[in-house]
Amino acid sequence: MPDDRLWGWLGPLLVTAFAAFLRFFRLGEPHAVVFDETFYIKDAFSLLTHGVERQTLGDTDNPIADRMLIAGDLDFWKTTCPPGDDCASYVAHPPLGKWMIAGGEWLFGMNPFGWRFAAALVGVLSVLILARVARRMTRSTLLGCLAGLLLALDGLHFVLSRTSLLDIFLMFWVLAGFACLVVDRDRARERLVDWYQTSSVSGFGPWLGVRPWRIAAGVCLGAAVAVKWSGVFFLAAFALMSLMWDLGARRALGVRQPFRGTWVRDLPAALGALAAAPVAVYLVSWAGWFATPLGWGRGWAQATSAGPVFFVVDSLRSWVNYQKQVLGFHVGLASPHPYQSEPWEWPLLQRPVSFHYVKDLPASACGAPECSQAVLGVGTPVLWYAAALALLGTIAWYVATRDWRAGAVLLAYGVGWLPWFYFALADNRTMYLFYMIPVVPFMVLAVVLMAGLILGRQDAPPVRRAVGAAVVGALTLIVLINFWWLSPVLSAETITHAQWWARMLMRRWV
Repeated sequence: MPDDRLWGWLGPLLVTAFAAFLRFFRLGEPHAVVFDETFYIKDAFSLLTHGVERQTLGDTDNPIADRMLIAGDLDFWKTTCPPGDDCASYVAHPPLGKWMIAGGEWLFGMNPFGWRFAAALVGVLSVLILARVARRMTRSTLLGCLAGLLLALDGLHFVLSRTSLLDIFLMFWVLAGFACLVVDRDRARERLVDWYQTSSVSGFGPWLGVRPWRIAAGVCLGAAVAVKWSGVFFLAAFALMSLMWDLGARRALGVRQPFRGTWVRDLPAALGALAAAPVAVYLVSWAGWFATPLGWGRGWAQATSAGPVFFVVDSLRSWVNYQKQVLGFHVGLASPHPYQSEPWEWPLLQRPVSFHYVKDLPASACGAPECSQAVLGVGTPVLWYAAALALLGTIAWYVATRDWRAGAVLLAYGVGWLPWFYFALADNRTMYLFYMIPVVPFMVLAVVLMAGLILGRQDAPPVRRAVGAAVVGALTLIVLINFWWLSPVLSAETITHAQWWARMLMRRWV
């Protein structure tokens, strides 16, 4: 690791402060319920109020509850429902992300700032985490800060950090789990080296003891699944990656039977950290459903009809049945939407999502006959196109060198993107560009890894380093300018219609 420990924290913290300013400035704008906030902010408030999600007045075509909410009237619950319904709300995602949103509502009230606070907070923290993990992976504070800065300047990350949807929380827990595993990789190797220096080489190698960073990774990845089920792809892939890192370490150390050593010494503890811990976190996230009689499909009367053992067994049976219903919903989700897109379109930003658009504004609002106010869920194009090129470079680098950093980035990119091809082709599922947000930190890592190669080693000739620094610096500056230029349509600034139109770079952005 670099010996600049002070700047190793101060640099990433300065970048994080910049990201915080961008995300918290005018966080309460627009003063409206934006896109799918209509589902999650009310579910979160219901969790605070009732412990589970409850039905609200109106529907997506006539959002009575949204209008009441903006007017400050919080009594928007349904009280009359069909027999057997009990006004419980059927929800398609686990509750943890909504509990996180509820934290902001509890702290700051049921208003746009309150329900967006948690999203902004985890968006900012993800910048810090990425800067630190990139520093650890590259052994460069400069490249770590570059990673944090690029993530702070991504348009999609910016919009989702200012919008109360679940995907930013999924991204946060996936990135946190990955970061914990990178730290665990270093710690495991330190223990192996200590053992190697004091012991004779054995067939299997040592047991590495309790590994708190891997347990923390399991907790984080379990939290990702407890936000959205798509987190399970990252959980499975990262668990396998961690074991492969263990295997590689034992082979590098000269252990005679590294495969059996990993199987015997590492796998049992890994199952506890990366299987049992995530399951426990997922179950705990449903505590409100288990503890109250008001949840969908709870069957409380039946569960309490006999003793405590039957209560536990029947409650679990009802919960499993609920999970099956949710699975059926996701498999059959094929409702057309004007902003849906296909996964092969995402890396090139061909169809972003309009989260908010208002054009019926007074001319005085922008000093022109026609004014616009928009929130467009789109990445920063220069960064995303650079990331597409960096992905190709990372593939070539991994094929040539088998560098573990390239492999980790490619794995994360693949499990966050490729499964959606199956759902698109097999199920014709409705999907959106913002499903790509868990992959964005790894896109940035790919850019940073390629930037490290362009910069060259510290002992490279000065001209080589100067040219590399000019290239990387120019890219960073262009990303900054591109983000600044797009920012009015990312943050609901009131601008002229001509200015809005000029920022619609592709016909399908409209």
